[in-house]
Amino acid sequence: MASLLLPVIYLAFISLGLPDSLLGAAWPSIYPSLGVPLSWAGGISAIISAGTVVSALASDRLNGWLGTGKVTALSVALTAAALFGFSCSSSYWQLCLWGIPYGLGAGSVDAALNNYVSLHYKSRHMSWLHCMWGVGASVGPMIMARALSGPGWTTGYRTIALLQAGLTAILVLSLPLWKRPQDAADGEAFTPEHRSLPELFKVPGVPQVMLCFFCYCSLESTAGLWSASYCTLVRGIDAATAARWASLFYLGITVGRFFSGFLTMRISDRNMIRLGQGVIAVGILLILLPLGSGVLFAGLILLGLGCAPIYPCIIHETPANFGRALSMALTGLQMAFAYVGTCVMPPLFGLLADKISPALYPWYMAVLLVVMFIMAEELHKRTAVQ
Repeated sequence: MASLLLPVIYLAFISLGLPDSLLGAAWPSIYPSLGVPLSWAGGISAIISAGTVVSALASDRLNGWLGTGKVTALSVALTAAALFGFSCSSSYWQLCLWGIPYGLGAGSVDAALNNYVSLHYKSRHMSWLHCMWGVGASVGPMIMARALSGPGWTTGYRTIALLQAGLTAILVLSLPLWKRPQDAADGEAFTPEHRSLPELFKVPGVPQVMLCFFCYCSLESTAGLWSASYCTLVRGIDAATAARWASLFYLGITVGRFFSGFLTMRISDRNMIRLGQGVIAVGILLILLPLGSGVLFAGLILLGLGCAPIYPCIIHETPANFGRALSMALTGLQMAFAYVGTCVMPPLFGLLADKISPALYPWYMAVLLVVMFIMAEELHKRTAVQ
């Protein structure tokens, strides 16, 4: 039975990734059709992210009440309904309305699944499972690009909604499998601790990991949401091609997480995080250089490759940094701060792009990278992770 659970979790991670990159890929076509400004993508993104913050903060209690399997199935069903709502929308306010269940469905399942894997599987599984997220995030823009070449963006959203509905059915059928797997990272028994937010912030390293997550997810979400717009508005690439190019970032994450799974067998989580930050720096530099579409192409892929190990490695080392008993509470809190980053920072860039220039895209990510690096180093100093 336990051997059947891992493929189910893989599918769950694919379902997490499928909707994440759709808005950025479709927005160059959505905003002219709705007659709204370019920067308004940030408003929808903020609503989705706000929902994920709320559900991530509630994930500790929700997971204890329902269990990981039921939380996962219910959350994917909620995102399927929200995506179908997107496909039926004909105005901006309708997209904002459907963004609420979209976000609420994403936060709790993300925290529950990540904590489950960090407790029960080794680091390589975390990387490979997040690789499956990248599969979903890479396939999403490809489906949307095909829709943009034909019937339009609403068909792209409807297609993903149907795929999510199918994944929901699989997850419901898998509910009997959701028990502690036999190949767990270790067999240590523990009792989960529930602490208030002020108490959690007093734990050494918690403020640093929260800011690190904030900056990482701000960078990742800004890169994904605005890459197609940057390619179109700054580099002169047509909308359909730009939507396909947006998938390069997620393709880089996907490929990077596949190979990261092997690297984690020999390299610690701490050094994998550093390696990823270095590759991100190279990717940003290539995007900055005005050397043609080939260099931009490589920069987007390297940006994704650099992002690949950071998220799964920070999550996986949570029990080691703060103890297994606090891991669920802190994973939910980390997810919440991550979503605050995705809620605030991409819309902020949208305003800067609207008022100043979308050419600020790589510079904006560079600032986030520097702060993330500083916070990651401070985290490991305070928690004494070697």
